[in-house]
Amino acid sequence: MEKVTITVLAEKLNTTPATISRALNNHPAISDSMKKKVHALAEKMNYKRNKIASSLRSGKTYTIGVLIPSANISFFGSVVHGIEIVANANGYNILLYQTNESRKFEGKGVEALLSAHVDGILISVSKETKDYTHLSNAKKLGVPIVFFDRAKEGLGISSVVIDDYKGAFMATEHLIKQGYKRIAHISGPLHMKVFNDRMEGYKAAMQQYKMKFSDDWLFEGDVSIESGKAAIGHFLSLKEKPDAVFAVEDYSALGALKELKNRKVAVPERFGVFGFANELFAEHLTPSLSSVDQQTILMGKEAMQLLLSLMANKKQPAACTNITLDPLLIFRESSQRKIK
Repeated sequence: MEKVTITVLAEKLNTTPATISRALNNHPAISDSMKKKVHALAEKMNYKRNKIASSLRSGKTYTIGVLIPSANISFFGSVVHGIEIVANANGYNILLYQTNESRKFEGKGVEALLSAHVDGILISVSKETKDYTHLSNAKKLGVPIVFFDRAKEGLGISSVVIDDYKGAFMATEHLIKQGYKRIAHISGPLHMKVFNDRMEGYKAAMQQYKMKFSDDWLFEGDVSIESGKAAIGHFLSLKEKPDAVFAVEDYSALGALKELKNRKVAVPERFGVFGFANELFAEHLTPSLSSVDQQTILMGKEAMQLLLSLMANKKQPAACTNITLDPLLIFRESSQRKIK
């Protein structure tokens, strides 16, 4: 079978290979009618574009690298879905790399993506990451980078995040208005801005409403079900026990609910629980889990749009752009105590 090339397509349509190439790339100089003819013929003849040759000509691979901390967390899958919507609409493919919350694997992932000559990188950093030289080096090579969700300030790298401080404040405020008096907090690793901001939002709400506060009601977890269980064990061992908890994310909140159920502590009557991220499982728990929705698909779309703009202006030093999305509170059974 004859290999179908743009020259073969050009002969069939009695035009030039250059016109065929521009039509396949939807160049504005080519009429819509010609584009339709070229695309229809290419599909009919099962034309396969030579991506290597195309990349050599354009200097672009039309591939984006995306690094996520964990594929087991539905939050990241939903963000990637948003990224793909915009990427596909603009002719880009995605290389997805899971770091397993490891700085070592994150560094290897960046190296792998650079070796694949991706046109840009989207990344949510691992909870182990404290050294960012791998990203600084990639930035020095001229590769556009955008953080999403978990970002690091001071690197001159653009980001798309939720307003973590505001979301935490609102969640804590809700627990206060539901009549809980001693509200605790399960944090994440506090070297990460995302988790530190949520703790500060919690503290600000407690202070604004003049709520009683104790350092014993702060438990630094590691973003896991087990840390949520351990936190409840700690809180219930105290002389002055909390009667509610705002958890930094839903897995810690899930652990909290499990341990409260194990200890036969009624939720929300005796103990309120509020999470963060609105994971898919949250609405299916008993009781269902109140949580902060992070507008994941919108976050993915915004991150990809921002990366596209950086790639389009690659020759000009772009100012660092930081986009902050509004959190949405989802009220469910775990925090809605009936106050008599």
